[in-house]
Amino acid sequence: MACGRALLKRPWLLILFAAQLAAQAAPDFQRDVRPILAGHCFKCHGPDEKTRKADLRLDVRSEEDVFARLAKRIDHPDPDELMPPPSAKKPLSAAQKKVLQKWVQAGAGYTEHWAFIPPKAKPLPRVNQTEWPRNDIDHFVLARLEGAGKPPSTEADRYRLIRRLSLDLIGLPPTPGEVREFVEDTRPDAYERLVDRLLDRPEYGEHWASSWLDLARYADTNGYEKDRPRTIWPWRDWVIRAINDDMPFDQFTVEQIAGDMLPGATLSQRVATGFHRNTMVNEEGGIDPLEFRFYAMVDRVNTTGTTWLGLTLGCAQCHTHKFDPVPHRSYYELMAFMNNTAEPELPLFTVEQAEKKKSFEKKIREQLWELPVDTAKYEAWLKNERTTAVPWQTIVPAKMKTSIGWLEQLEDQSIFASGDTRKHDVYELEFNDFPENITSLRLEALPDERLPNGGPGRAYYEGPKGDFFLSELKLIADGKPVEIASGSVNYAKQWIGSGKPGAMATLDGDLQTGWSASGREGRPSQAVWYFTKPLKAKSLKLQMDFSRHYSASLGRFRLSVAKRNKKPNAKELPGEIEARLAKRAEALEQADHDVLLAYYIETAGDAAELRKPIESLRRGIPKPPYTLVMQERPANRVRKMHRHHRGEFLSPRETVQPKVLPFLPPLDERMPRNRLGFARWLVDPANPLTARVTINRLWSSIFGEGIVRTIEDFGYTGAAPTNPELLDWLALELIRQGWSQKKLLRLIVTSATYRQRSGMEYRMSAEQIRDSILTVSGLLHKRIGGASVFPPQTGSIGEGIYGGGGWKTSSGADRYRRSLYTYRKRSMPYAMHDTFDAPSHETCVARREISNTPLQALMLLNDPLAIEASRALAQWAAQQPGDRSAIVKALFERCLSRPPDAEEQKMVLDYFEKTLHRFESREIDATKVFGTGAGETNKRGAWTALSRALLNTHEFITRN
Repeated sequence: MACGRALLKRPWLLILFAAQLAAQAAPDFQRDVRPILAGHCFKCHGPDEKTRKADLRLDVRSEEDVFARLAKRIDHPDPDELMPPPSAKKPLSAAQKKVLQKWVQAGAGYTEHWAFIPPKAKPLPRVNQTEWPRNDIDHFVLARLEGAGKPPSTEADRYRLIRRLSLDLIGLPPTPGEVREFVEDTRPDAYERLVDRLLDRPEYGEHWASSWLDLARYADTNGYEKDRPRTIWPWRDWVIRAINDDMPFDQFTVEQIAGDMLPGATLSQRVATGFHRNTMVNEEGGIDPLEFRFYAMVDRVNTTGTTWLGLTLGCAQCHTHKFDPVPHRSYYELMAFMNNTAEPELPLFTVEQAEKKKSFEKKIREQLWELPVDTAKYEAWLKNERTTAVPWQTIVPAKMKTSIGWLEQLEDQSIFASGDTRKHDVYELEFNDFPENITSLRLEALPDERLPNGGPGRAYYEGPKGDFFLSELKLIADGKPVEIASGSVNYAKQWIGSGKPGAMATLDGDLQTGWSASGREGRPSQAVWYFTKPLKAKSLKLQMDFSRHYSASLGRFRLSVAKRNKKPNAKELPGEIEARLAKRAEALEQADHDVLLAYYIETAGDAAELRKPIESLRRGIPKPPYTLVMQERPANRVRKMHRHHRGEFLSPRETVQPKVLPFLPPLDERMPRNRLGFARWLVDPANPLTARVTINRLWSSIFGEGIVRTIEDFGYTGAAPTNPELLDWLALELIRQGWSQKKLLRLIVTSATYRQRSGMEYRMSAEQIRDSILTVSGLLHKRIGGASVFPPQTGSIGEGIYGGGGWKTSSGADRYRRSLYTYRKRSMPYAMHDTFDAPSHETCVARREISNTPLQALMLLNDPLAIEASRALAQWAAQQPGDRSAIVKALFERCLSRPPDAEEQKMVLDYFEKTLHRFESREIDATKVFGTGAGETNKRGAWTALSRALLNTHEFITRN
C-alpha cells in the first residue's frame, strides 16, 4: 500500500514504471522483429523500388500510422486485406503475429541492422562462478548460461581433449605416442604446451588452408564443358605458407586481392593474386570472351561479398537487393574496383632454377663455339643464302588501333597487342613514312613469353593457346586497294575447319579462310605478299581482320616492305638473320658474322650429330611452373564499367565509377579508387563486417556452428548472433591482436568453453576422414606443397568425361598425400570427397552441407584407399608383440585415440575371434581379403576385417 501511495503521489514514477514494464515486454527489433519483416515483408515493401508495392517501405522507419495499420492487417479476417496476402504463400504464425503486435504496441522502435554498426568495446559481463572462466571468452559464455539457469559442463578427459585439439588445429588424429605423452604430462601448463606444439606444426597451415580453398573455389581445372587442366597450385601453396607464417589477415587479404599493386611487389605477392583467378574459364565452342569475362567478374564480386563481407551481393546483380540495402547500381560500382585487370600467367623460377638455367645456357654457348665447323660448308651456306636474301625494311605505323584492345610499338620495331580480345577483331595501321616503289609486304608473326603458350597469337579461352587466324588482309594506298599478285608462307596449318590456309586465302573475302600457324606456337612464322606492280603512294593503310569462332588475333608481329622486282618468298629464316644476310659484304661487321655462324651451327643439317650433346643440355634446362595471376592494366587504359540492366552482359547502361557500398563507411579519400584501395577498405578497422565475418568463420570451424549460424549471410535475412556481445569482443580482439589467426585460435582453444566435456559433435570433413585413414594406417606421406596428385579410386570413375585424360593414379608416395593435394577436377570430383560432401569448387562455399547416406558407409568399407589402409593396419597389428587382447587394445587406441573400456575390449576381441574362425573354417577366403600367402593369411585377414570395422565406426569419423 505504501508503494501504491508513493506512486499516486508521484505520477512520474508511475510513468517511468510503466515504461520499464513496456520496455521489458517489448520484443527486441534486431533479434525478434527484423527477421520476420525480412522473411515476409521486404520482398514487396523493401529496398527494391521496382518491386515495391503501395510505395510502402518496412525496411526503414516509417510513420506511426503505418505500423498501426500493420498490426491490424496481419490479423485481418478479410483475405483481400490480410498481409502477407494468401497469394504470397508465406503466412505469419500466431507467435510471429504476437511479436509484431507487441512491437507496435511498444512504439515500433527501429534500430539499424546490428551487422552494419561497428562493434564497440564493452566491459566483461559479471558472472557468479568466477573460478570457471580461463580467459575472457568464458565470461561471455558463462553469463549466458547463468542467465538461462544452466551450469557449464565439466572439462573433457585428456584423451578427448588431445583428439579434439589435434583434429581442430592440424586436421589429423594424434598418434598413440602423442596421446600417451599428453596424458602422462603432469605439468600445470601441459595443455597450453600441446596447443603451441600443434600451432607450430606445418600440418596446421595445410588444414586451415582447406576451408580457405572452399571460399576461393580452388580447382585444378577450368570447369564448364571442356574442363581442361590449369596450373594454379602455386597459389594453394602460397596460402599454406601464409597461414603457417601467421600472416596477419589484413595483409593476407590485401595481397590476394591486390598484391601486384603493392609498391615493389614481390613474386610471392603476385602469386597471391591467384585468389580471383580461381574463377572458372569458359572454353565452350563459340563463346564470346568478353561475355565470359563479365560473368567471371560477377563471380569475383559475389565471392568477395561472401568471403569478407558476409553478404549475398549476387542478389543485386540483376536488381536492387530484395532484403539488404544494396542498390543494383552499387553492385557494378563494386565491380568497377576489380574491372581493370589483365590475367596473365606468371613463370615461377626459383632462385636455384634461375641459376641452373643461366649455367646451362652458358655451357650451351660455350659448346656451340667449340663445335668443329666445316668452314667450306659454312661459306657455301652463307653464299647461297646471301643470293636469295631480301633487304626488307621495317615500317613503323604513324597510327594504329584495334577494335577493342590496343597496340604498342616495341624497341625492335615489332608491335605488341594487349587488352581484351574477342572473336572478331580488326587491326588498322596507317603509314606515312615508307620507301617508294615497294613491291612486297612481309608479316612476321613473333613469339613472346607474355602471350599464351608463347604466342604468337592471343588465343586463350578456346582453341590452341597462342594460336592466331588472319582471315582477311587489305592494303590501301592513297585510298585505293593495292592489287596483290601472289603470296607465300613458311608454314600454314589451321586448327579446325576446311580450306587450305595460306597468304592468298587472306584475300578471298571469306572470313572462314585465312592464314594460321597452328601447332607452331612459341616459334616465329611469316607470310609475304607480292604486288602486281610497284607501289607509289604517299599514304598506306593496312587492315588485318581476325575472325574465327574463337578469339585468335595476333599478339606480336612486325611489318616490313621490299622494293625488289623479283618475287620474294616467305622463309624459315628469322627476320633478323635475313637482314644480316642481305647486307653488302663490306658492311658485315664481326658481330654479324658471329650471329650468322651461331645460327648456322644451331640449324645446319650437317651439324646435327655434333649438336646432340648440346640438345641434351637444352633438355636439362629447368622449365618453371606457371601460375595464374592478376595484373592491373595501365592507368591510361582503364576499362570502362557499366551498369548491366537485369544483370545481362548484352544490356550495358550508364557508366559507373568505383564506389563502396552506401551503408558502410566510405573509402578513405587518400586511398586510390582501384583494387588496392578496395582491399584496404575491406580490412579497415572501421568496416563493421570483415572482422566479424572472419572471426565467426573461425568459431564455426572449431565448434561446428558460428555465433552467427549463417556464416555466409550477415544481412537482414541471415541469422542473428546467438551471443552478439561475444562476437563483437572477438572481432575487436582480432584487430587488437594484429589480425593474427593463431593468437585468436589459441585464445579459443584454451578457453574453458572449448574444454567442456559435452561440446558440439559433428562429422569430420571429407578431407579429414581420408587423412585420418592415412594417418592411423601409417600410409600418410607428409611432403608439403607441389603439384596435385591422383590418389587411387575405382577405375570406372571418370570414364567418358569430356575434357578428360581420365584419372591417372599416382604412384609411390604420391598415392598417400594429404587430401588437400588431391587433383580437383570440377566435372569429376574425387569420389570419396564427393561422397562426404566436399564442394564441386565451381563457386564460393562458406559452409559445407553435411549429409548422412548409406553410400558413405559403403565408401569406408570398399574404397581402394580404405582397403589398402585396412591391410596396412593389419600388417602393423601382425607385427606387434603380446597376445591378441593387447594387440586389439593397441589397434583400438591407434584408430580412436583412447583405450577401450572393458565392454568395448570384449566386443572387439570377440569380433576378431569370430572373424578368424570364419576364415579358418573357409567360410570366407582370406586371400581375397588380404592377398595370397600361407600360414598367417587367416590372421591377417581377421586383422584386416577388424581394421575396416574400426575405420567405419561413428567415432572414427566424428569430431567430439
